[in-house]
Amino acid sequence: MTTSPLDRAADSFAVELARHRTGRGLSKKQLATLMGFDPSYVSHVESRRHRPTEDFARRAEAVLEASGAIWQRFKEYDELRHARAERAHREPPLPGQWMPPGTGLIVERELATLTHQGDSYRCVIRRELYNAGTEPVTRYLVRVAVDRYPNDPGRSNLHHREHPLTFAELRLEAYREDGSEREAMHWRAKHDRDAFKELWLLFENADRRFPLYPGDRATIEYAYSVGQDKWGPWFQRAVRLPTRQMAVRLDLPASLDPQVWGAETSLSAEEGPLRTPVTRREEADRIVFDWATDDPPLNARYRLQWRFRSQPDAEPEEAGRVRPSDRMRGLGIVQRGADLLRQPARPFDLPREEQAAREVADRLAAALARLDELHPFSKGVGIAAPQLGLDRAAAVVRPPDRSAEPVVLLNPRVVDASPDSDEQYEGCLSFFDHRGLVPRPLRLDVEHAQYDGSRIITSFEFGMARLAAHEIDHLEGRLYVDRMAPGVPLVPVEEYRETGRPWRY
Repeated sequence: MTTSPLDRAADSFAVELARHRTGRGLSKKQLATLMGFDPSYVSHVESRRHRPTEDFARRAEAVLEASGAIWQRFKEYDELRHARAERAHREPPLPGQWMPPGTGLIVERELATLTHQGDSYRCVIRRELYNAGTEPVTRYLVRVAVDRYPNDPGRSNLHHREHPLTFAELRLEAYREDGSEREAMHWRAKHDRDAFKELWLLFENADRRFPLYPGDRATIEYAYSVGQDKWGPWFQRAVRLPTRQMAVRLDLPASLDPQVWGAETSLSAEEGPLRTPVTRREEADRIVFDWATDDPPLNARYRLQWRFRSQPDAEPEEAGRVRPSDRMRGLGIVQRGADLLRQPARPFDLPREEQAAREVADRLAAALARLDELHPFSKGVGIAAPQLGLDRAAAVVRPPDRSAEPVVLLNPRVVDASPDSDEQYEGCLSFFDHRGLVPRPLRLDVEHAQYDGSRIITSFEFGMARLAAHEIDHLEGRLYVDRMAPGVPLVPVEEYRETGRPWRY
């Protein structure tokens, strides 16, 4: 039995949809919920009982982050469907209309600016909205969340319980712009918690109402202030509506010597570095950091973090209570005590899993780049996938020479080791509060895989042998404390700073 080109195109769309859905670990019901469809609809499309619509295809592409694959399959189907004469009579889409009518409210552009002002931060959010729905929009939901000590949830919760965020201190202002008109917007509280506020911005004020009608556009801008005693060194944006472009700007004092990095998470991926870089420019006594992305997926979260390398007025008690391991935890490093650090890592099936291996290696390399911003690591540094919560047999080792390329170890195993060894102090990203004296061989031969499935043997010596051995231990479920001689104590990092010595070979 033959099928028409149109049927084959519809089948290709269904196959592409199912592939990306299962790849993201979503059930049909979960995907339908995220897309705003009836739970049975995804099942009907995948089983070919329903043909895809443009609305369905756009939402599926946005939620599943398919890099255009789902949308491409729909366009192929749609071209065939309209290949007859009526194709010439189709109405062209409205200029700039990203989603079809009926989708609802769309954020065409967002610019979020956070400015450090003396002892507080001022946040200004500007959003260009388009109503692609069928009903007028009369209110817009806004969330304000603070976290003074993001690396220490217990301490942060206690702090905000004792010093709760209040609506009064926010000094919230909101406006709606339409052409040359600028109208103040009233607001109404929805949730009021110690570190979290949720409120409705109303498309009205004491003078009049100005709903956003279907097919219309308007820009809203709202601003609020939070004292630095309640605002930790992070700024997060979440994508809750279909968004075409999102930009974030940090305006920080140059005198504090700020250093900024970022991370992102989504429904389909764990936390990783931002996919586009943060730019930096100086303006008089300020340093401005900018970051932007186009077509961010629904429910994605983007977090910019910073530290001030020169802050004379920092709280003394804070400096004494933030441990080195807290800083590692804040970068997403799994800490000692986690079960994953005591389990052998799962090897890659290469070359079949080449893409997965490359993605893990890229995340490890990005983590090392972030770590280099916080600590000199003059002896070199390594990181294994389990330390990022990834149960895969991959590690990356960077030599002491920062200009040298890091070494990627996939499915590594030690095949030979020098009988000669020495003892040196080691640290661990997952146990960063202490250092320990660990015996290691002076030479290590490691067999490891290439992305194409072939295997090679690399010989490491002295410091690189120690770093490679440390990371391979991680992949086998061991920590350096397992290698220490009985009775040898761990040294607190504060004491090690005073007595420690560089590795000597």
